[in-house]
Amino acid sequence: MSTPLLQKLTPDEAVARTRRSLDPATLAAAGEIVATVQRDGRKALVELGRRFGDLQPGDRLVFTAEDLQAALTRLPGDQRELLERTADRIGRFADAQRACLRDLDLPIQGGRAGWRFRPVQRAGCYAPGGRFPLPSSVLMTTVTARTAGVAEVWVASPRPTELTLAAAAVGGADALLAVGGAQAVAALAYGVEGVPACDVIVGPGNRFVTAAKQLVTGQAGIDMLAGPSELLVLADRSADPALIAADLIAQAEHDPDAVPLLVTPATDLADAVNLELVAQLENLPTADIARAALANGGWIGTGTLDDAIAACNRLAPEHLEVMIADPGAVTDRLTCYGALFLGPGTAEVLGDYGAGPNHVLPTGGTARFSGGLSVQDFLVGRTWLEMSDGKEAAAVARDAVALARLEGLEGHARSAARRLG
Repeated sequence: MSTPLLQKLTPDEAVARTRRSLDPATLAAAGEIVATVQRDGRKALVELGRRFGDLQPGDRLVFTAEDLQAALTRLPGDQRELLERTADRIGRFADAQRACLRDLDLPIQGGRAGWRFRPVQRAGCYAPGGRFPLPSSVLMTTVTARTAGVAEVWVASPRPTELTLAAAAVGGADALLAVGGAQAVAALAYGVEGVPACDVIVGPGNRFVTAAKQLVTGQAGIDMLAGPSELLVLADRSADPALIAADLIAQAEHDPDAVPLLVTPATDLADAVNLELVAQLENLPTADIARAALANGGWIGTGTLDDAIAACNRLAPEHLEVMIADPGAVTDRLTCYGALFLGPGTAEVLGDYGAGPNHVLPTGGTARFSGGLSVQDFLVGRTWLEMSDGKEAAAVARDAVALARLEGLEGHARSAARRLG
């Protein structure tokens, strides 16, 4: 019998395959690129764009809002309507998220205090444009930024197709920078002639994009440090092996570095999934990429469903599909994931293509402490304080004087004491 495409793994082995740090060589190369763009500006950006194949002599570096609208006008009607429907679903979900983030005005001793959510002024939205251009990522990032209220939205995407340009128009982008990689992130962070510095940079990309986002953090905010894409399917004997195989392949064809995983207490299900993988890959145009990615993944056998749930929480995958007899019974016990997909009708690809929730998600186990892209990534929660009740405010000021002197900060104490009248 031939070697199964999905090899059996222990939870420790699966964790080792997903928790991959940026290697020093990538960080060093990205650092050199970022420093060059920061120092030499637009000239360096164009030279790097040509070196890495993003630009040919005479190519546009920046597409204006008018250019984006023109691309949308040229798009066939059915494709335009598809982009608009998808954007509408993304926007509805983002709008509901925004409604959850309410300002606060709270009476406190001596006055009032509060918390206001306000959008950043300018956002940079990265969308991959290499092996598979992703206009869906353009919509996920730009629509969410606009829904948050961002005043100016830039897209960066190398070698943009007409569909990518049109998606930027549908998403409400002000312009598109037609380079990618670390050089695009540097331009968005520091600004170059014709490209303003952004307050926040979001969106998925390759390891050089991720390294550059790590390097510019502090100059600009970022959403997350995303690595290779992941799908973990939690399944029992009730699951359809053909559906599981189809979903694992869909994830695997993204990238040879993607990590497709199955967790199940049913060994016979894993065997059936492996047979389906062979059959479904036979006529798949992207089979070579998918096979390489499947070799990164595997299946984890567990003694019980409880053990399988524990493995899922430990792995904290980017995407978690639940294909068991009663998905609702375990939802509250699944605590660490980027996005959850419940039941056999809920393919992960429906999330990729705009059912509602965002598809820009944490990878590499970082879903233990972070979530997917949302309006919150484009908003800043700022507190405010107003002390206006003289008697009660004086009581707070007296405590401030006492605490300041306990800390040895007499200037603080005197500042507070001046409020005592």
